[in-house]
Amino acid sequence: MALTGTYAPSATGWVRKNVEEYEATNGEKGGTLPGTSYPVVVVTSVGSSSGNLRKNPVMRVERDGAYLAVASNGGRAKDPAWVDNYRKHPEVELQDKAEKHTYRVRELSGEEREDWWQHAVATWPTYASYQEKTDRLIPLFLLERA
Repeated sequence: MALTGTYAPSATGWVRKNVEEYEATNGEKGGTLPGTSYPVVVVTSVGSSSGNLRKNPVMRVERDGAYLAVASNGGRAKDPAWVDNYRKHPEVELQDKAEKHTYRVRELSGEEREDWWQHAVATWPTYASYQEKTDRLIPLFLLERA
């Protein structure tokens, strides 16, 4: 089921620009986080407070058709804003290049979280340093095709 609502572009310039380029070129441009060569996907979620559609690039961490959204926020003390969106509205749309599908979201814990954390760090080693920079346990969200 496609998400419906009014799209509210991010107030953060690099996020807005990255999403615009990604969508306009099916991930051929805007397909990486600024300053990296690592690929991203774009996730559309429903805003937890506004109800507006929000789009965010997240690092592409995929395994067997499921994707992981790592709420690292670069190791900052607070979760990224999209965490509340996922918790309140656990259905999102994910675009990986030209492919766009609906996914169910669930927050991971325990052994499953540890398994996916190891996969995330193997995919993007910088996650380990982000965890070292913060006292919070970085939330992990598994996105599975609906």
